[in-house]
Order: sequence, then structure tokens, then C-alpha cells
Amino acid sequence: MTPEMILEAFGAESQRLLEVAAGADDAAFARPSPCAPWTVAELVYHVRMTMGRLPGMLAEPEPAGSGLVPAAAYYRADQRFSATTNADRIRSAQLGAAALPGAAARARDFAQARQQAWALLQAEPPTRVVQTRHGDRMLLTEFLRTRTLELAVHGLDLAAALERQPWMTTPAANVTQDLIVSSAAATTLRAETGWDQVTLIAKLTGRRPVTTAETQLIQHTGIRWLALS
Repeated sequence: MTPEMILEAFGAESQRLLEVAAGADDAAFARPSPCAPWTVAELVYHVRMTMGRLPGMLAEPEPAGSGLVPAAAYYRADQRFSATTNADRIRSAQLGAAALPGAAARARDFAQARQQAWALLQAEPPTRVVQTRHGDRMLLTEFLRTRTLELAVHGLDLAAALERQPWMTTPAANVTQDLIVSSAAATTLRAETGWDQVTLIAKLTGRRPVTTAETQLIQHTGIRWLALS
């Protein structure tokens, strides 16, 4: 997975979600989301926050140190998914969404966050190192893999809330699949189950239920589940 492919995936999926947000009305934003207790508006704001942190990270000097955290290790079960951190994550999105007066303002806010992040990302070299809010020292390209996953899987959540077919872009699906499962395991699972790529991602990120037989097959492939809030 090259830096160019990762950047393309982030750009494509964030643009697709922007288009969805721009087409939503107040009633759509008021719907409950699968990520309780958030509404659609609050979930959209949460995703906006995942992009909105990028300018601040890129404004900082590269962090000192030698170790680098890969994208998969970012999703590890530590304090980042504690009850306190999750409560703060929920409340921050609720407050941010409440500050926006309506559908048009929500779409504009999302667009501004996306455009600012996108402009800055295109100017950064693939060797750029950043520090996450959890203290991880990561290559920017590895961090962008996590941002693409967030856009992709929360896009599945939003599609379910809005009663629409998933809109996941192919570049984002490729990056997300590569992060959650090996190529060999993905091939095995899809051949044995008949899942398409989006269904595979939905099943392995808890967006769709798995049967007992599917669970056994997943375990047989040796997949390590990511810790997702």
C-alpha cells in the first residue's frame, strides 16, 4: 500500500462523505445512528473531528524519538478506549454538533475541515512523522490509514442510519481491508463466504453480525480484531 494510494483513499472517501453531508437535511441529521448515543449529526461531527485534528498535528515539529507505531497498533486496547476517554469522545461530538445551527452549517463545517486537511496533506512528504493525541509517534501515511478506516466504517454506520446502500469508495475499501486483514485471509474469507469487499469490512469491524460458522472461519484464519470504540 503506497503513500499515494493511501492519500488517494483518504481524499476519495472524505469527498464522498462530504457529498452525503451536503445532501442531508435537518431530519436526516436528527436520526439516531448505530453508534449510540450519537445522532447522525453527532457522528458526522465525530468524523469531522478526526480530520480536524490534522492541521494541528502538522503544525507541530516532528516528535523526537526513534520508534514508530504502525496503523494496526494504533487500534490497541489501552487508555484510548477507556470509559473516561470514550465518554469524552462522545461528549465532544455532541457539543460540536450542538454548536452548528442546521444542516447547511453542518455541511459547511465538514467541508471546511476536509478542505483544510486535504490542502495540507498534499504538501507533506511521505516520510513525515506526527504525534497523535494518544502519544503515538507515527508516519503520517500510517496515521492516514487510520483516518481512512474511520471515514470508511463510519460511512457504513451513516449509510445504515440514513437507510442507504453503502457508498464506500474502492480506494478506501482497499486501504481499510489491508489494515484489518491480510490479503491471504481476505481471499480465503471471501471465497468461503461469498462476501464482497464491503461486507468483509462490515463483518470484521462489527458493523454486521457474524454467524457461529463465520466466527469459526474468522478464527481459523488467525485474524486479530482491532480495538474499535
